[in-house]
Amino acid sequence: MRKITKIEHTMPVIQHRKRVAAYARISMESERMNHSLSAQISYYNNFIQKNPDWEFAGVYADNGISGTSTAKREEFKRMIEDAKNGKIDIILTKSIQRFARNTVDLLETVRALKDIGVEVRFEKENINSLSGDGELMLSILASFAQEESRSISENVKWATRKRFEQGIPNGQFQIYGYRWKDDKLVIEPDEAKIVKLIYDNFLKGLSAESTEKQLEEMGVKSYKGGHFGNTSIRQILSNLTYTGNLLFQKEYVVDPITGKSKKNKGELPQYFVENTHEPIIPMDVYKQVQDEIKRRRELGVRANWSIPTTCFTSKIKCSNCGKSYRRSGKRQRKDPDKVYYIWICLTKSEKGKRYCDAKSIPENTLKRVCAEVLGTEEFDETVFEERVDKIVVIGDDTLEFHFKDGSTYLQKWKSSARTDCWTSERRKAWGELHKKKSTNPTRHTEFTGFVVCGNCSNNYRGQSNTYSDGTKERTRRCSESCGNTAIKESTLKRLVCEVLELDEFSEKIMDEKLDKAVVLNKTVTFHFKDGSTKTLDYKEKKKGTPHTEEYKEYMSKCMKQIWDDERREKMSQRMKKLREDRGDKWQKEK
Repeated sequence: MRKITKIEHTMPVIQHRKRVAAYARISMESERMNHSLSAQISYYNNFIQKNPDWEFAGVYADNGISGTSTAKREEFKRMIEDAKNGKIDIILTKSIQRFARNTVDLLETVRALKDIGVEVRFEKENINSLSGDGELMLSILASFAQEESRSISENVKWATRKRFEQGIPNGQFQIYGYRWKDDKLVIEPDEAKIVKLIYDNFLKGLSAESTEKQLEEMGVKSYKGGHFGNTSIRQILSNLTYTGNLLFQKEYVVDPITGKSKKNKGELPQYFVENTHEPIIPMDVYKQVQDEIKRRRELGVRANWSIPTTCFTSKIKCSNCGKSYRRSGKRQRKDPDKVYYIWICLTKSEKGKRYCDAKSIPENTLKRVCAEVLGTEEFDETVFEERVDKIVVIGDDTLEFHFKDGSTYLQKWKSSARTDCWTSERRKAWGELHKKKSTNPTRHTEFTGFVVCGNCSNNYRGQSNTYSDGTKERTRRCSESCGNTAIKESTLKRLVCEVLELDEFSEKIMDEKLDKAVVLNKTVTFHFKDGSTKTLDYKEKKKGTPHTEEYKEYMSKCMKQIWDDERREKMSQRMKKLREDRGDKWQKEK
């Protein structure tokens, strides 16, 4: 029998083309370099589109951007984002130097692309990032590229220093008050007047902030046409260029890879070139300003006369964060003419207790402690200024005094804010203020300030009572507990209705017709606004839960069992002894 085999119909497998992109970069803008970038873009366009297995995914190009960092390369970042979104399978680039000069950035980027299956090919080095030895080769070659970048940077620095030695500036920098003309600084007359105004104001004692406001009122704009800020004013005050001289290498680049610059404070030589252009500010005026800047810096905030300061300003320091304490004032609510001051850590004041929980100090306490340490009867500001350099606040109860002679002294302290603030006069005034509803609008009931004790003339205050059955009732008692009888507010309402002949209680009518109610020994005397009085007696039953007959019978049986003859005899003997010992005053004194 013949063998028959059925051949199934198979669909042809379609090979998906790889999406290929290219990256190009030049590090400086020039006509020659722009031509180089255009050539790179054109080359990759043709190269990718000629390959039938590839699909063109674009060319990403950064113009005039350094390769030492990826932070400012927008096209590079856009390419990486497209690769993460699945739009690119292969990235072509001319060399490692074009991709990145920073070894860390290069390896991190290549590894991140490798994790998502994106291949990077470096043509010059013939390296494929997905190959076995690709990362090893990249690490070695990228290190060479990074060192080459450092070498180029050192060569540039050397050439710059040689120009400095010859008195040649490193390019034409921008400076307010001057313009460049034929490689020479020329005065801009209108701006020069503003520069002179800034220097004059500073020597007159005005701060940079005060000059900033003046320039804004005058409509003066900065070099670039924007707001003339106090930072720009301070830079003008410290710029030697306005004296007609130039100082080179005031800053230098610490690391060519990070590109971060640092102010030159003697790490590298500086070059002073005299009489390079016409001055706006005489040298002697410039030196006066520098001396004044130094003096104000040493004084700190106290150098600015427009800011209110005291002898404690900039002298109270926080041991937690190192910041100075600032003065904070709070006006008394009932006496606006008086201000209560405390000193609080700057960090705590601006950011909150979570960032610094340093103890705040009342100013009165601070003065008292200083007087104790300095040995004066009262706080003497002059003595404090002469002897104390600073005070460090340690913990919740210690002040460390640093004297100008170099010695230190630890002093314990305790806040006296409550006693300083809550004087007997203020306590009395506060009490009088809260006796009546008219002066205590937020915390009052119907009878606030209305019920008076007939025994000691003090006010009756309210008290809430909750009984065993869950009901609540308010009672008024003498605030001094002189022994006079209490009265329920429900009883007061009933008596007010009776004396005013009302069907139901009305607080408004009561306030209109009655002045006060005086309670004395189960009587209430109502004083009317017209001067007349009327006295009413009252009786109140104690609130309680009535016992059932079964409960009464049960309690009777219990008492009979407890009070047997033996116990009765013992109690009788004890009471006889108490009477003998105490005589007429045999009852236990309360």
